[in-house]
Amino acid sequence: MGKWQTKKQLTDLLCSLVDYPSITGTKAEIAIFEYLYYILNDQEYYQNHPDHLKLHPLDDGRQFLSALVKKDEAKETIVLIAHADVVSVQDYGSWENLAFYPKELTEELHKNKHILPPEAARDLESGDWLFGRGTMDMKAGLTVHLSILEKAMNGEFEGNLLLIAVPDEEANSEGMLAALPVLDKLKRQENLHYKTAVNGEPMFSKYPGDSSYYVYTGSIGKALPGFLCYGKETHAGEPFGGLNANLMISYLAKELELNEAFIEEVDGDRTPPPISLMQRDLKEEYSVQTPQAAVTMYNVLYMKQSINELNEKLMNAAERAKKKVIDHYYKQASFYLQGDQKSIFDPTIHVFTYEQLYKEAVSRFGEAEVERRQNLLIKKRNQGDRDFSTTLVKDLAALCKDITPMIVLFYSPPYYPSVSSHHDPLIQRASQYAMDYARKNFGVMIQTQEYFPGLSDLSFIGPVSTASSIEELVQQMPIQGKGFNLPSNLMESITMPIINIGPLGKDPHQWTERLELTYSFEKLPELLTETIHYLFKS
Repeated sequence: MGKWQTKKQLTDLLCSLVDYPSITGTKAEIAIFEYLYYILNDQEYYQNHPDHLKLHPLDDGRQFLSALVKKDEAKETIVLIAHADVVSVQDYGSWENLAFYPKELTEELHKNKHILPPEAARDLESGDWLFGRGTMDMKAGLTVHLSILEKAMNGEFEGNLLLIAVPDEEANSEGMLAALPVLDKLKRQENLHYKTAVNGEPMFSKYPGDSSYYVYTGSIGKALPGFLCYGKETHAGEPFGGLNANLMISYLAKELELNEAFIEEVDGDRTPPPISLMQRDLKEEYSVQTPQAAVTMYNVLYMKQSINELNEKLMNAAERAKKKVIDHYYKQASFYLQGDQKSIFDPTIHVFTYEQLYKEAVSRFGEAEVERRQNLLIKKRNQGDRDFSTTLVKDLAALCKDITPMIVLFYSPPYYPSVSSHHDPLIQRASQYAMDYARKNFGVMIQTQEYFPGLSDLSFIGPVSTASSIEELVQQMPIQGKGFNLPSNLMESITMPIINIGPLGKDPHQWTERLELTYSFEKLPELLTETIHYLFKS
């Protein structure tokens, strides 16, 4: 019997991981990987094979962990993928200080059941659920992977297991992007053949009250398109002497927010429509001058659509917004201006992609001057990826003031390619095997769903679902090569079949986040063990 095999052992291990408040971007996000290294280094296998356990640095000082268990001269390798970062805990209110102490939080909630939503209260009363940030998403999956890794150390499997535990999944997936070259190096260095990647993200409910169990054979894609609206400043006392960027971005919001044209349906699964994650003008101080520029960014999820199809829908929305802004301007001017008075400002708006605007700037000033200006911005950079993307686009728009007003489409990180192994014969057989095993041995009916709906790091190693190239998006990403790199060539070179078999929980990213313990820590470890055996034998 090992350290991490029983329900109690796994619950205790989970709590020790949750004890680290590893919110993305904090010091604890670094510390939890040191803890993972410590508990694995204590295992006899890694004391005998220290070169198989490593912490790898990211450029920003964070780190991820690789833990290989090699079976003699075997090449066949299954990669276990997990992340150890979590979202923030302000939503816990007065219980914020207990968010990372699951047992204590769960006990405290028993004293305050009346304030819980009915479903959460029923789960609490059952005694088989553990509350707390990260219990579901996704330290339970990491816990189960450590249990599987321990079995591998004890000679359980016929092939190799490689655990990749990463930070930053909840933000930009920089941990997984940094892991790609390490996966490539290990493949060559250790003579490995990556047969499958298995993620341990939890099951997500399709609808409130959904009691189904799921295995996922892919992961949904996400793009973060942004629009820079660059108007013409004017004094508030002369409102028709320019065009307010806030007016432009408001009409753009009306065209994009919850737009049904972006809803995609594949085999009964549907993507939510776009929703704005950020919208603001770029004026830095108060004055009676109207804002010259404004920016908005939208969460756009997709499955099989190409980047070109998304671009076309986004540009069509911008064209519709453009027309409505111009119509609004002239209509309101007609109410205000009297007699022979006319506005001397022409509100005609140009709509560009970032690539088109870049070429426009180069045609006016030359590539050397455009690059000089952008390099200067890079040197002075003190912004995150999204704000810096906006800065780069705004600078190009300022260079081309003679063709403003304008609306410019661009993309910012993070970008998650839509990936799927739904039609891969090995994954089809393995998912069917897992479903049959769960039904026969646990009486649990599991369904296969093609796309994991919550975004995952599988997006960077799975087979891409669309026919379009990632380069089509990179061309519209101003920050690519300027402090951020989406390694599209490397992503394509280490592609492997993927599957997600995870624990049962509810309410990710909410203060009622919780994990069901019996399925997650009794049945799932056995189910995953047997499925890995099947994968090695197939």
